[in-house]
Amino acid sequence: MKININRTNYEVEVDIRTTLLDLCREHLDLTGSKKGCDHGQCGACTMLVNGRRINSCLTLAVMHQDDEIITIEGMGAPGALIPMQEAFVEEDAYQCGYCTVGQICSAMGMIEELKQGWPSHVTQALDSQPPLTDEEIAERMSGNICRCAAYPNIVRAIKRVAASALSEDNT
Repeated sequence: MKININRTNYEVEVDIRTTLLDLCREHLDLTGSKKGCDHGQCGACTMLVNGRRINSCLTLAVMHQDDEIITIEGMGAPGALIPMQEAFVEEDAYQCGYCTVGQICSAMGMIEELKQGWPSHVTQALDSQPPLTDEEIAERMSGNICRCAAYPNIVRAIKRVAASALSEDNT
């Protein structure tokens, strides 16, 4: 099977029942994404596929041979962090760090949804860009659990980066 992850082409032989998460962790040594619940309920395994966030524990790798897949390893690295990673550090938006990569990947996907004007369950006006409220962020990030309860810091980090990203998009 041929697959593109983090702008790198891979050719691997794996069982067709292998999840995207297991492919990355067990076969490609891309261990940033975590296996939390293995049932799509915690978000620790969140990756971006064609710019959209997915739970990689719930999807088969073979389904994504023609897709652009980005894991946390494809976003930034020590010494070259992306703004969201920097904001998580500066806002102390992690405790144990286990959920952090999923939170960051999900936040990046969420910002793209906001740029495109996608409403959430709590969005009031459907004819304009949703406001960047705590409630809006909490709803959009509800698929990512932080057992250490760093939610206020996570929301602050996301707000800081999203406000900048959304204002750049409007200029």
